[in-house]
Amino acid sequence: MRLLLDTHIALWAIVDSPRLSTRARGLILDPANSIYVSTASVWEITIKHMLGKGDMPVSGTQAAAHFHAAGYVELPIVNAHIALLETLPPHHADPFDRLLVAQALAEPLRLLTHDDKLRAYSDNIILV
Repeated sequence: MRLLLDTHIALWAIVDSPRLSTRARGLILDPANSIYVSTASVWEITIKHMLGKGDMPVSGTQAAAHFHAAGYVELPIVNAHIALLETLPPHHADPFDRLLVAQALAEPLRLLTHDDKLRAYSDNIILV
């Protein structure tokens, strides 16, 4: 299975947070799965870390290095992802989350998240 990690799931995975569910941990560690992290997540981490907002235990540079070391595949943002944003209903206001949904739908990938609001977008969203 090809999994795109929501930003908080990716963060919890690299810092080995107890907030990462057993199911999520199992999916991420399963060698049969390919794990993707979006450029949007590194962008979000960078912005929030710089502003001192949210629970950002690492900088964007540190997160990118951890993601690479973990073997996660970097998913760049392309025009098809941005164009798909126009078709998404307004279930969620966070621009980073909406972009991750658009990327998951366009690729296609399964989006692994803890955010219940995102489930309304697609059956490809895995709530953990």
